[in-house]
Amino acid sequence: MKTTLLFALVGSAYAAPQLLGRQNACFVVGSEVLPQEVADSAASLANTVTCDTSQTTIDGVPDVSSGGVTFSSINFAESGQTPLAFALDQFATTSPLADNDLQQFQDELNTYLATEAGIRSVAGSLAIKVPKFFLQFQITRIQQAQGAVSDVPGQTVEHQLEKVVKNSAGEDQALIDQVNSLAVTLE
Repeated sequence: MKTTLLFALVGSAYAAPQLLGRQNACFVVGSEVLPQEVADSAASLANTVTCDTSQTTIDGVPDVSSGGVTFSSINFAESGQTPLAFALDQFATTSPLADNDLQQFQDELNTYLATEAGIRSVAGSLAIKVPKFFLQFQITRIQQAQGAVSDVPGQTVEHQLEKVVKNSAGEDQALIDQVNSLAVTLE
């Protein structure tokens, strides 16, 4: 009996982080188990992102907002463009790169991360990964131009570039070439 209780308690400890993220994140509307990275992201955004449950976007996920940016205002799926073409147009930077509004890009990314968590919770399409990774790439470029150069694996421009390109299979090569060009334009 003691062994059974111990396993039950251990099982509860492993389940608790997942449940906490789900209870707090208004955008996680389904019951699919989220990958740990997505669950962690959802939990960290639960107090930053708000939901408008009167309006849904992709796969029944409520429209989310961060810092005044709503996902519905930057929804790639409504654009009529491929995810990468949309990302290049919508999330373009200006020159000099360091003068771009990092908070604006972060708010846009927050809405994409939250919506992705919602989509994954209902086992929906993951086409959202292309613009999400592109936003992460742009943020990393801006941070580097502002002097915050990271050598942490996963936080470099090169790593973010790889994620964009890897997830852009089927996109036009000219679009991928544009992203590659941006990776070396850091001023």
